[in-house]
Amino acid sequence: MGEAIAVKRELAPVSLLDRMNEVFDSISRRAFEIFEHNGRFFGRELDDWLQAESELLHPLHIKLTETDGALEVKAEVPGFSEKELEIAVDPHRLTITGKRESKKEEKKGKTFYSEACADQILRVVDLPTEILTDKVTATLKNGVLELSLPKAAKPQAIRIQLKAA
Repeated sequence: MGEAIAVKRELAPVSLLDRMNEVFDSISRRAFEIFEHNGRFFGRELDDWLQAESELLHPLHIKLTETDGALEVKAEVPGFSEKELEIAVDPHRLTITGKRESKKEEKKGKTFYSEACADQILRVVDLPTEILTDKVTATLKNGVLELSLPKAAKPQAIRIQLKAA
């Protein structure tokens, strides 16, 4: 059985905004480093931005399936542990974020090798139907995050009889 993941029932808008600003700032810094490294030539800003984005953010492949009673989500998050992932839901949106950092150091004789790497994921999915946030479950197994998002009951239309006054 996979590891259970804590799911925030409602993500505070400030927290999501802060996370997105953090990602934007990281990409901006890296894009500027690329710009400087390439000799500060203007006209390649989009290429620099896209290269920085591809280096810092990893694509998060998601499969969303709708059944009669729930939405089922499978997301590929290889290499991320349950402690490095954050899942937040509100009635119409699912947000998956993750950040991991790794360090590698080697010393052979007088040569010292050190490498640090940070991987981030951020995916916001607008859901096709309203869900019950208090019944969402999430598990992580073999690099696949599986979420079950039960649908909220649709309001029933009722007929109202008019009475003469």
